[in-house]
Amino acid sequence: MRLSIIIPVYNSEQTIGSLVEHVLQTLGNNDLEIVLVNDGSRDQSERVCIELAQRFSNVKFIALRRNFGEFNAVMCGLNHAEGDYAVMIDDDFQNPPSEILKLVQTAQEGNFDVVYSYYTQKKHSPFRNFGSWLVNRITTWLLEKPSDLYLSSFKLIAKPVVKEIIKYKGPYPYIDGLIFRVTRHIGRVEVSHNQRQEGQSGYTLRKLTSLFMTILFGYSLKPLRILTGVGLFSIGLSVVVSLIDIALFVIHSKFFFLNSNLIILIFFGGAILTSLGIVGEYIGRIFMVQSGLPQYIEKFEVSQTKP
Repeated sequence: MRLSIIIPVYNSEQTIGSLVEHVLQTLGNNDLEIVLVNDGSRDQSERVCIELAQRFSNVKFIALRRNFGEFNAVMCGLNHAEGDYAVMIDDDFQNPPSEILKLVQTAQEGNFDVVYSYYTQKKHSPFRNFGSWLVNRITTWLLEKPSDLYLSSFKLIAKPVVKEIIKYKGPYPYIDGLIFRVTRHIGRVEVSHNQRQEGQSGYTLRKLTSLFMTILFGYSLKPLRILTGVGLFSIGLSVVVSLIDIALFVIHSKFFFLNSNLIILIFFGGAILTSLGIVGEYIGRIFMVQSGLPQYIEKFEVSQTKP
């Protein structure tokens, strides 16, 4: 069994060297490769990663030309991974490398395609915990994910599923959404979670909003189906109101509901504009895919076999 450890790197010059060394010490007896992907770091992470790739024969480093986002960086790593299992782990040491063995053991014992980690106590900030809760709620609804499955970034994916995931070449990858397109044979295992060692989390309101939009408009048709339902309901409501108004006119010689036309017009005008915005979001994303917006752009690769 060959194991690929994929680490997206962003502004982690203080931790990435220690993390790689710790992974190698912990898993040194395994057939192992480490794939580092620098996602446009603004510090000296690129230099540190180059030194690591030159120092260790089983470390491969890919530098991206700019910041494309965590999921895009992970997709780059998956495209370069050669192992029977690929494990994604963050660069901040919050997931101890020793816990990787739990993911592998669970995958082998249960013959799972994917294994997610979960925590009894998370050491994230309250904002990130709220964001994780919100994303899990959304994915449970949109992707029909089991409600007790936590979509952690620390996870394992078997090679056959990796091969299917990397067929996606669009600019808006969402790894968990792609996983649920391929398989439902998914396991989970409890792992420990540590405090962040250095720096601050890059988890911001802007990134949370971007992730929400990607999930909502890139991996489900439910928003469009809801709009269809709202439209049919509106048609039915207008017919019922018209019939009631006609009946009241016959009885009282006076229309009642037609006097509220302005309110009805404003309400349905807003509904139409909202519907157009949602449809436009889908069309805009299709346009960006068709226009060739890249998922990521590699600047260079460094490894013992490819200097």
